[in-house]
Amino acid sequence: MDNSFIAFDVLKKLYPDEWILLGDPEMKNTSVLGGIVLYHSKDKKEVCYIGRDKTADYSTVTIAFAGDLKQHRKIGILKRI
Repeated sequence: MDNSFIAFDVLKKLYPDEWILLGDPEMKNTSVLGGIVLYHSKDKKEVCYIGRDKTADYSTVTIAFAGDLKQHRKIGILKRI
């Protein structure tokens, strides 16, 4: 991957409905404004586990979703056994 900063609105177009691991992210409060793409996938666990090896050269990293989380949220009830 290219080590260039990409704004989050561009990331949403490049990787729609994907989880993105960003190095040196630019943040405003809790919103991600952009960063350097280290890894991306539709599977959040894949981004967490495979992407972990790609973070060594970065002081800060974050994971962001480039889509609408409300559409992907599953609501369920857990029962204690």
